[in-house]
Amino acid sequence: MIDPRRLRVLRALADHGTVTAAGQALHLTPSAVSQQLAALESEVGQELLHRKGRRVWLTAAGELLVEHATAVIAELDRAEARLAEFAAGRAGRVRVAAFASAITQVVAPALAVMRSTAPGVTVFVHDAEHSLPMLLDGEIDLAITVQYRPREHDQRIIHTPLYAEPFDAVLPPGHRLADAAEVDLSDLAEDDWVAPLPGNPCRDVLVKACEAAGFTPRIAHTSDDFHAEAALVAAGGGVALIPRTALRGVDRVHPVTDPPTRRVFAAVRRGRETHPLIVAVLSALRTAITAQPR
Repeated sequence: MIDPRRLRVLRALADHGTVTAAGQALHLTPSAVSQQLAALESEVGQELLHRKGRRVWLTAAGELLVEHATAVIAELDRAEARLAEFAAGRAGRVRVAAFASAITQVVAPALAVMRSTAPGVTVFVHDAEHSLPMLLDGEIDLAITVQYRPREHDQRIIHTPLYAEPFDAVLPPGHRLADAAEVDLSDLAEDDWVAPLPGNPCRDVLVKACEAAGFTPRIAHTSDDFHAEAALVAAGGGVALIPRTALRGVDRVHPVTDPPTRRVFAAVRRGRETHPLIVAVLSALRTAITAQPR
């Protein structure tokens, strides 16, 4: 019989690519990961990994078993959710990860809502820009993240749209377009730019939007903090493109012609979407969003 705990180890190896990274995700030593994978090979009676020195990669049989591991793990999560539905009471904890402006605008207000709608639920909040890997590794129960463009949908995740918002341009004092009601990005082709660091999805949005407008942005300063970006713009460091809800309290903000959009959604692992604790948090998030001025 196959031990489902070992299937989680195999799934982690497929996700992270190395024994060391899989062990870090599962809080296991590399030695323990290797032992679990060797035991799994004995259970199935087939070689699941190619080994060369310290490098390992999946065999065809290993890739096949990973597909089944995904289904098995989802069913186990679904079983836990169903058991929780029938359990008495609705007390427990939910671990949520979200990026900073979503915490400010949505998550924190949702916690206030839950004090009256679900007082038995304790929410632990993590500030994280890239939370989907944390969700798949089981570190959190719910991820609030962004999707800027269509991409292949991971069948292990259930998405719930929360809200969408445009990006606005932030201009320095005395800028030639300071009096414009709306800014066309092509008119900023010769400006210096303040942008997020490489790897931040908002930087990808900026670069792609500028390329669509016919130029490559000349990035002079970088920060992953939107208010730091706005401060650099105010100091004359360049112009910036920032999501609207991150700009409250910032001056010299201008709507953009045909702006790019930040689409925010909540994600849970498939099989846990009906868990009553997660349902309670999602309900509070929707209530908080409805109450937000937009």
